[in-house]
Amino acid sequence: MKKWLLLICLVFLSACGGDPKGASSETIPEIIRFGLAARPLTLDPRFDTDATSMRVNRLLYDRLVDFDETSQAIPALANWRRVTPLHYRFTLKPKRRRFHDGSPVTAFDVKATYDSVLNVDLASPHRSMLAVIERIVVSERDTVDFHLHVPDPLFPGRLTLGILPAGSIARNHPFNRNPMGSGPFAFLAWPEEGRLRLERVEDDQIVEFVHVSEATVRVLKLLRGEIDLMQNDMLPELIDWLSKREDIVVKMAPGINFSYLGFHLRAPITENPNVRRAVAHALDRKAIILHALGGAARPANGLLTPNHWAGHPSLQSIAFDPIKAKALLAKAGYTEDRRPVLTYKTSNNPLRVRLATIIQDQLRHVGIDVDLRAYDWGTFFGDIKAGRFRMYSLTWVSIRMPDIFKYAFHSASIPPAGANRSRLIDAFADRIMDEAEAASNPTRQAALYRKLQEHLLAVLPYVPLWYEDNVLMTRGDITGYELTPDGNYDGLITVRRTPGEENT
Repeated sequence: MKKWLLLICLVFLSACGGDPKGASSETIPEIIRFGLAARPLTLDPRFDTDATSMRVNRLLYDRLVDFDETSQAIPALANWRRVTPLHYRFTLKPKRRRFHDGSPVTAFDVKATYDSVLNVDLASPHRSMLAVIERIVVSERDTVDFHLHVPDPLFPGRLTLGILPAGSIARNHPFNRNPMGSGPFAFLAWPEEGRLRLERVEDDQIVEFVHVSEATVRVLKLLRGEIDLMQNDMLPELIDWLSKREDIVVKMAPGINFSYLGFHLRAPITENPNVRRAVAHALDRKAIILHALGGAARPANGLLTPNHWAGHPSLQSIAFDPIKAKALLAKAGYTEDRRPVLTYKTSNNPLRVRLATIIQDQLRHVGIDVDLRAYDWGTFFGDIKAGRFRMYSLTWVSIRMPDIFKYAFHSASIPPAGANRSRLIDAFADRIMDEAEAASNPTRQAALYRKLQEHLLAVLPYVPLWYEDNVLMTRGDITGYELTPDGNYDGLITVRRTPGEENT
């Protein structure tokens, strides 16, 4: 009923909106406006941890290394070679953009950027992933050498931070509000928290990010021409409704963001592997994807997608089998008169609450009662990091490096040291992760990570749910934006407004 009321309101409000071009003096055709569900928190790449900030910063700054479609590290701003297992040499490409103030990008800027991140006093959240660096040496204007404490075959893939000018770093320039990079977009203005303007270097096209937290309001603004495009963070019924309109174009593409159900392995009830496996068999993920996500996802078998170079395409997912789920609960000592009760925490995002409610109902049908609790993001994530849960759902976003496994599952990574929120202590898993980290051959690394994924699917600190698709919604005159698997905003580099293309 709520779904139909929502759609009726949208139809009524959009019909009453009048001509979008004349509805508001704020609508400037020359500007392309991008609707955001969450605003960026910082434009300093040394401090970005939220997805929106990271995606915007990719547009503002160039980086040494990027990733291909299989998540292999590839040259971006620089080429590299491994001199020894403890020494990598990066050489900046001759053809590269200057910083937006006109100064050249040099190896000294690279060194200054990474030295600042390694400075304990700066307190960069990215320092831990670069702790393997012993020292950085500039041998020539375009050449920088990274010397490591220990061998790290994955090291080039760690150098994805945006490069900042050395002089500005020395002057403590406020990059967080006034960024200075060499990326395809330059900073123009941030007049208020919900409105950020960038200018495309190639052709001076202005793109404005507009923060509109409510999905319904974003849809209305798209219909009225107050925003031109938006990506993801949309309820399935709204996507379906928009796809049927002639004035809106909806595109979907497979994504790599991994949603999962996590357990506390040291808490009563969820410490029992039979209970965890019962939960896994109780979930009809295909039905959830079809009916609650509008088909915009693929069932997951592990943290890495099957086409990742270290993914496991032949790993079989846990099947939906409610009869087996009930048998596992009986084996764990539970009956209809003595049902386990799981506290399940999630964020209060409407879609996440809806998904959690469906999971709650599916578990109820096999004999598991769920105490569902939804919180604002800060409270929810604080509880998860502190271990105040038995079961929760979250999504890993834009995972490229396979050593995410060590961060998420190694016994040395229990918070606050890492993100082993399940408190998994497993000597076999630790050994595989340590061997994979030390392996110098990528083929050997991939084999070890596949063995690890098999083991994790047996132990079940997580129940893999799905890989969510990316969804783009644009007005009819917006062209040239291509979706990326990780949900970045790189499509803005080529997006265009094409006069006369908009459907009426």
